[in-house]
Amino acid sequence: MEFQDKTMVITGAAGIFGGWIARYFAARGATLCLSDIRMEALEKVAADLALDPKTTLLHATELTSDASMLDLVDHVRREWKAPDILVNNAGIYTRFGLLDMDLSDWDRVFGVNLRAPFVLSREMAKLMITEKKQGSIINISSGAARKMNQNSVPYCTSKTAIERLSKGFAMELAHHGIRVNVVEPGFAPGSEVSELSDDYVANMLKNIPLGRASGPDDAAGAIAYLCSDKAAFITGAVLSVDGGNSIGNYKRPEPASTGG
Repeated sequence: MEFQDKTMVITGAAGIFGGWIARYFAARGATLCLSDIRMEALEKVAADLALDPKTTLLHATELTSDASMLDLVDHVRREWKAPDILVNNAGIYTRFGLLDMDLSDWDRVFGVNLRAPFVLSREMAKLMITEKKQGSIINISSGAARKMNQNSVPYCTSKTAIERLSKGFAMELAHHGIRVNVVEPGFAPGSEVSELSDDYVANMLKNIPLGRASGPDDAAGAIAYLCSDKAAFITGAVLSVDGGNSIGNYKRPEPASTGG
């Protein structure tokens, strides 16, 4: 129960990674504020995890709306004064060619993936500073920050930018004792809004050196480490938790022939 006295805000909490992060920290005693655009989905996550409704905060947040984000911050301030941990997990992955996508699609990707983490990190950090909390901020990125993928250039670009932004926050918040780090989770079937075919999943798994998809405890465990006292001297770091998928192109060796 190492996080028993900690309060934690998770955006995108109704998604696959958000749900895994919530489960991991709830099991270790953290008091949670779950944020997502879908209130019904948040209520289901809270019910599935048997979270105490008296202490758990749920907030339907539109991350492209300043008013909605500031309402989330104010909700946290009223209930907790300040959080101990913020995880900017929410993200949008789109498949558009640059010549075909609407400007509104570009703006939404950068609004959710980059501007929202900036606004929430800044405003939650202000609460931490006021309350003299040496908190922790985790921004969720992707191996796509370092590897461009065709038809997902806005996503890749936004993830490169969030890693640079995180380092900037790490520098500016260091003298307040607030640490800012990045986790790059690995591939997890079902982590995208669009359904993935069996062939697509099988092909992705073949390209992962450690030979499997991300599981419920992988990224969540890395986040827990970075938020713990064990990582008290770590800030501005980027931790890949992807089975080696972002190292480079990988081809799994063919099974050795047993002869005949």
